[in-house]
Amino acid sequence: MCFWAEVTYKQHHVCVRCRLSFKRHITRRVQPCPGCGAGLVRAGHDFAPPPRLDRRAWSVVSVVLAAGLSYEGRDGCGCGREPKYRPRTRAALRARRRVAAREGTPLARVLARPDPLTPVDGA
Repeated sequence: MCFWAEVTYKQHHVCVRCRLSFKRHITRRVQPCPGCGAGLVRAGHDFAPPPRLDRRAWSVVSVVLAAGLSYEGRDGCGCGREPKYRPRTRAALRARRRVAAREGTPLARVLARPDPLTPVDGA
């Protein structure tokens, strides 16, 4: 058994409105943003926040989180799988929206694909 499996890691929590990211332990109640008071959204262990002034990158993050996806992929101990794909640019987001509309597939499924035109097994 991995030593790190017994450690609880903090997850990223995000306020898209303020473009802020915090690492906090998971609780049952919604944690408020210190800036605006709105509830923070859990972004997962593998979230890499874009710079605060990069509005375009934060718009992509807001769409990914609104679709119900999080930036996860590794095992609980951190030594397992690679992080799952999530789009980082608006061009990648536009391509995936077009494919989702054309195929009639939910946007969350298409956002999780590394290549928008290639279905992931099980999708």
